[in-house]
Amino acid sequence: MSLPPILSERLRLPAVASPMFIVSGPELVIAQSKAGIVGSFPSLNARPQSQFREWLVRINEELAKHDADNPEQPSAPYAVNLIVHKSNDRLEEDLATVVEHRVPIVITSLGARPDVNEAVHSYGGIVLHDIINDVFAHKAIERGADGLIAVAAGAGGHAGTQSPFALLSEIRAWFDGPLLLSGAIAHGRNILAAQAAGADLAYIGSAFIPTDEANAVPGYKQMIVDSAAADIVYSNLFTGVHGNYLRGSITAAGMDPDNLAQSDPSAMDFGTGDTEPGAPGAKPWKDIWGSGQGIGAVDAVLPAAAVVERLTREYEAAKARLLTL
Repeated sequence: MSLPPILSERLRLPAVASPMFIVSGPELVIAQSKAGIVGSFPSLNARPQSQFREWLVRINEELAKHDADNPEQPSAPYAVNLIVHKSNDRLEEDLATVVEHRVPIVITSLGARPDVNEAVHSYGGIVLHDIINDVFAHKAIERGADGLIAVAAGAGGHAGTQSPFALLSEIRAWFDGPLLLSGAIAHGRNILAAQAAGADLAYIGSAFIPTDEANAVPGYKQMIVDSAAADIVYSNLFTGVHGNYLRGSITAAGMDPDNLAQSDPSAMDFGTGDTEPGAPGAKPWKDIWGSGQGIGAVDAVLPAAAVVERLTREYEAAKARLLTL
């Protein structure tokens, strides 16, 4: 099955920028899309809810202006992430706003609902659902998602534990639709490897935290630059869902990253974005910083366009290298 045009025709690089809580905002999304990859942000980053509408208007207007000024190199589409979890009391209002502004791509997380998919399909949008195993992949497609984001071991923020090879192989045994891979992808050769393993596109997050447009404090950006895979800690303490975090931020919050307690998964709450089931005084994402294992490839704070340029050069070099083998 070929990719839908929205995921192929206007992309400079086969990549989608993952929506990062707090970090991803209109500045980063616009920069990513102008550079030629799908930019994205979680709707919950816009607070209050009325700001979500303002962000969509701004993104649509700025990308339309860019396309008018650069018809030979139009921008890539953008995506909005909706948390489909019962604790997200903004879901219905955010979904209505998505439909009103005809967001081209919607990424759903932590729940797959047919009514959400149908609402996006009503105006011609597509839905990509993120999953951590084959069981959830089947459920997402059965409930109407158009494509899947396989969140494998090493991904930043909430992440699974399966090898990307195992996860992609199981999904490709029955699904031939759009498939993205998330997990430690921060170098151009990783994008090519994701395609070789069965994915259509790479899903990239942590490499865009240390960018000029990212809504991250300077210390967070620098810690990404200074850290490597060994500096990532996997824990469910902070949100009730297992995720990957920077060791240095845990230490700075006064906790021992090697001796973290377990959190009750039933305590997870995505209604406000700052509930912390097991870490009083330290807010996840604000004080405890998410990151994937691929950050060893990141060595500077740069504009988002420069990151896309680097990834593109590395991707083309990787393809050329394979031809010599």
